[in-house]
Amino acid sequence: QVQLVESGGGLVRPGGSLRLSCAASGSIFSINTMGWYRQAPGKQREKVAAATSGGASTTADFVKGRFTISRDNAKNTVYLQMNSLKPEDTAVYYCNLKIVSYDYWGQGTQVTVSS
Repeated sequence: QVQLVESGGGLVRPGGSLRLSCAASGSIFSINTMGWYRQAPGKQREKVAAATSGGASTTADFVKGRFTISRDNAKNTVYLQMNSLKPEDTAVYYCNLKIVSYDYWGQGTQVTVSS
């Protein structure tokens, strides 16, 4: 059984920063991809960023230059550093672990950007 536990969400003013963390536990194959998705009210879930166990990473264009993904393979933990936050970044952020073609999801953490 795989579990993903997220932390770090909250309320922040525009221009502020937050750091999300997601720790995976359980039977985790060493070769995997961990990433972050988000879903705003009334919108579809979208991919924000992902990082492979081999060191490659991708970041969506709409957050490029503001968000940075990183991971600690020894801790099975992925981070999302979010800077220069905008109101349109408001969403529930979900951690994702992909092992081969199977997806595991965290419970989600709310990020609200508002003055």
